[in-house]
Amino acid sequence: MRTGKLVALAAILALSAGLPQTVNAQQQKPEVAVGPKSIGGVVSSQKGREAGVWVIAETTELPTRFARIVVTDDQGRYLIPDLPRADYSVWVRGYGLVDSPKMRAKPGQRLDLAAAPAPNDAEAAHYYPAIYWYSLLPIPDGKEFGGDGDIPSNITQQDWLVTVKNRACVGCHQLGQEATRTIPAAFADEKTGADAWMRRVQSGQAAPFMVNPLAGQLGGAPFKYFGKWTDAIAAGQLPREKPPRPQGIERNLVVTEWDWSAPDKYLHDLISTDKRNPTVNANGKLYASPEYATDDLPILDPVTNTATIYHAPVRDADMPLSLGEGHAATVKPLMPSAYWGDKPIWDTRANNHNDMIDSQERVWLSASVRGRDNPAFCKQGSEHPSAKAFPLKDSSRQLAMLDPKTMKYTFIDTCFQTHHLQFGFDKDETLWTSGGGPVVGWFNTKVFDETGDAEKAQGWTALVLDTNGNGKRDAAVEPKDAVDPQKDKRIEGGFYAIMPSPVDGSVWGTVGVFAGKGAIVRLDPGNDPPATALAEIYNVPAPYFGPRGADIDSTGVVWVSLGSGHLGSFDRKKCKGPLNGPNATGGQCPEGWSFYQYPGPGFAGIGKNSAEASYYTWVDQHNTLGLGNDVPISTGNENDALLALVSGKWVVIRVPYPLSFYAKGLDGRIDDPNGGWKGRGLWTTSGDRTPWLKEGGKGTLPIAFHFQLRPNPLAD
Repeated sequence: MRTGKLVALAAILALSAGLPQTVNAQQQKPEVAVGPKSIGGVVSSQKGREAGVWVIAETTELPTRFARIVVTDDQGRYLIPDLPRADYSVWVRGYGLVDSPKMRAKPGQRLDLAAAPAPNDAEAAHYYPAIYWYSLLPIPDGKEFGGDGDIPSNITQQDWLVTVKNRACVGCHQLGQEATRTIPAAFADEKTGADAWMRRVQSGQAAPFMVNPLAGQLGGAPFKYFGKWTDAIAAGQLPREKPPRPQGIERNLVVTEWDWSAPDKYLHDLISTDKRNPTVNANGKLYASPEYATDDLPILDPVTNTATIYHAPVRDADMPLSLGEGHAATVKPLMPSAYWGDKPIWDTRANNHNDMIDSQERVWLSASVRGRDNPAFCKQGSEHPSAKAFPLKDSSRQLAMLDPKTMKYTFIDTCFQTHHLQFGFDKDETLWTSGGGPVVGWFNTKVFDETGDAEKAQGWTALVLDTNGNGKRDAAVEPKDAVDPQKDKRIEGGFYAIMPSPVDGSVWGTVGVFAGKGAIVRLDPGNDPPATALAEIYNVPAPYFGPRGADIDSTGVVWVSLGSGHLGSFDRKKCKGPLNGPNATGGQCPEGWSFYQYPGPGFAGIGKNSAEASYYTWVDQHNTLGLGNDVPISTGNENDALLALVSGKWVVIRVPYPLSFYAKGLDGRIDDPNGGWKGRGLWTTSGDRTPWLKEGGKGTLPIAFHFQLRPNPLAD
């Protein structure tokens, strides 16, 4: 007993002297082998060795801020591998702890660390993932729906949840981190918590897209519940549950971070490789998409730890900003922001939402190249086959292509609007796009490379169901019309997520993301689209709801993030009934669906649930992380994590620093197929619209993240 106290006292004295802690050899477990590029040691507290806690090494001595994070093993040992030469601040963070003092170390040094147990539950909860706080948000009881209270009579509890989670709130940024579970000082003079929230959502250039769903569709009722939430937390309410520390394979993760972009901008996404062949662009640069924030596209070289900027041009230098009408951001703030005042901080024309890399390492962008008015070949009276079937008057975002070898930027004018994009598995490397409103668009890159003719290379189609069951596309009735037994029926809207199948040439997508019934749709282009293109629709069955981002695995199974707090999978091969005809309008094939509840606590009073609101799911078809082929990985936007489903169980890939990790997409790259764990990994970027809400506050930058999986927590 006395020996244990002396060891703890020695640790405290070592920290106060600013020196690495030395553990008595008689007390020490097997040594940590520290190589010339590593920092390693043991983490202990007065309670003993601390297993499953994070050790963070951070430096600002490289061209951009750099951090690498590992987890201690079951004996409290850690090893941070492959560090660039620099001085590092090193400290411990973990559940049940508060941050330890930051120690200085260089690669090649052993550094034992003294963890600092939290003095109380409130101090410990400061480090919990956002979902543990967000799940305290009160959800109206079922009896409050139906028109007897403040909630509009046409709104159901499911409508409420999908709006508050996916459509109006967590679809753009996290809720529950410290910045949102408290009221900014700028709004502290509002009379009530509800008033403070009403004022808060009017801030900035995205205000209408918060206000309209909350004050319009939901009649303003959510402000009362958000006010109760933050009032209760201010009065001392703490999370009902405590998060577990990383377990098992989660302790093998290595997370690396680089800052890029600017403090008043945000990033939507990044790309590192060709999804179909993840060895493309090995060890190459990464390219970010800033969406509405800016035309300055960040580029990260992870080999030299250097972040640069490419300014994306537009074809017409006098075109208006890609803000206002037809866009999800306004030219000026509706009301001043608590962080940026009345300054417009978003100023884009290119409006680059999403990128993909092709087999030649070229970067294809969903980006605006002109104003909204479409050229004549898109409109009524054109002889273009797609325009004859479905003419299009305007589009807010088209395509562009950047060749990194020459830095040549090519404008590609499309009639259809673009959002997400994915390459097909055909010989023409067809690029499929979502976001086309009433249509789904495609671009034949082989034709474009051969001819330079964007008009000839593109096509688009409405989504038409074969409801008369004759196996071909006939005249379609409008979505609002009843099914005509002699005609086919058109599905309203276009795709949100888009995913070409590697199995049969079909293209899948999610629909009903922002309005209507949520579903996934299969599009078979046929031999001569749009004339031969036919669709099938499969509704998400109750009680599950709220599809958003989705992907497909190598066997053709679709995996989709759901606002109900689940990952859904759909396997068309399991369908028993007819897939077309008058009875195949969405309700068929519930047997094709399977569901997996996301980890993390749920809202009280609505049964078993998770408060997770995942934005997107990506499938690791090629084992780029090391968890296996075809592992679906969801963005855990409330869990501060990526969530991988492995053999029906969740592996939580958590980012503990800075708090409020939020991704909108990811991809995996193999830099060296023979390099073991060091030659592969996942890439993503902080994708929320509000980087200033994460730990560090105003002035912090968006971050690029690399996730790698070692064979054990001490692998070097």
